[in-house]
Amino acid sequence: MEYRLLGRTGVSVSKLCLGSMMFGAWGNPQHDESIRIINAALDAGINFIDTADVYSAGESEEIVGKALTGGRRDNVVLATKFHSSMGEDPNQQGSSRRWIIRAVEDSLRRLGTDYIDLYQVHRPRTDTDIEETLGALTDLVHQGKIRYIGASTFPASQIVDAQWVARDRRLQRFVTEQPPYSIFTRGVEADVLPTAARYGMGVLTYSPLAGGWLSGRWRKESGGSTPTSAARQRLAARFDMSLEENQRKLEVAEALHELAEDSGMTLIELAIAFVVNHPAVTSAIIGPRTMEQLESQLPAADVVLEQETLDRIDELVTPGTTINPADGGYDNPALQPAARRR
Repeated sequence: MEYRLLGRTGVSVSKLCLGSMMFGAWGNPQHDESIRIINAALDAGINFIDTADVYSAGESEEIVGKALTGGRRDNVVLATKFHSSMGEDPNQQGSSRRWIIRAVEDSLRRLGTDYIDLYQVHRPRTDTDIEETLGALTDLVHQGKIRYIGASTFPASQIVDAQWVARDRRLQRFVTEQPPYSIFTRGVEADVLPTAARYGMGVLTYSPLAGGWLSGRWRKESGGSTPTSAARQRLAARFDMSLEENQRKLEVAEALHELAEDSGMTLIELAIAFVVNHPAVTSAIIGPRTMEQLESQLPAADVVLEQETLDRIDELVTPGTTINPADGGYDNPALQPAARRR
């Protein structure tokens, strides 16, 4: 497994990161099997694990914590996230100092660790001052509870804003960005990836298989299929086959399947290799639910795509574009009706 520097931190991470969203009630409810998958990924050379408090209401973090007992914790770069609602109380979510201080303690307890290597804001906010968020995270770094801080699914403008506030207020800065990125979801190529590179940020991308669309399971002859996991069933707009955008995805998936075969690889390998071969990407998050899925994704780490293959992908999906905006992971509040009307 190849290792790359995580931005300018000096920390080396594997080019594939094990995402744990599918461990627990949202995906695989069998803790023992999930732990075996985690151990198999570590044995294969992966040293980077990403989770979040909201995944299966904390269950994913608990599973990861169980897997990292017996001396494995110190060899893993462990990342988790906060922001999403964790209860009925309106203050059990968000990016306020009040919630961050509580959320980190809950994550540390579930993960069974004294520190988190990378603590990330799961989504941007427009109702909370970024200085409030960075100030609380800076205090946690000084306390030794977290090592680095990052963001997920931030638009380029808010990445820049956070960097400037951190510099001007002498606060810890985001050293990573975690955007959605796949052959279907290329919008970040236009601004997010160049912006992250400009500020020396590491980039760990999620959903390289576009929520399963690029797994080889979605074919024209089947007319698509119903998502099996609870996590994906929550994202109806990404899988509604009545939408023109998803019909277009189905057509492209078919063409990519043929391209992968002609190139002597699986569609999964093609899709993941496309992501990790981008110069701005540090690591691609893979999210297996089963051991079979993990084994099908690991070989992508060694795949280098030919120029002709990349050119053909560009013909199918224009660089810097996203076929279905619902796959972009971010609802821009500036485009909501309330922002355009008095």
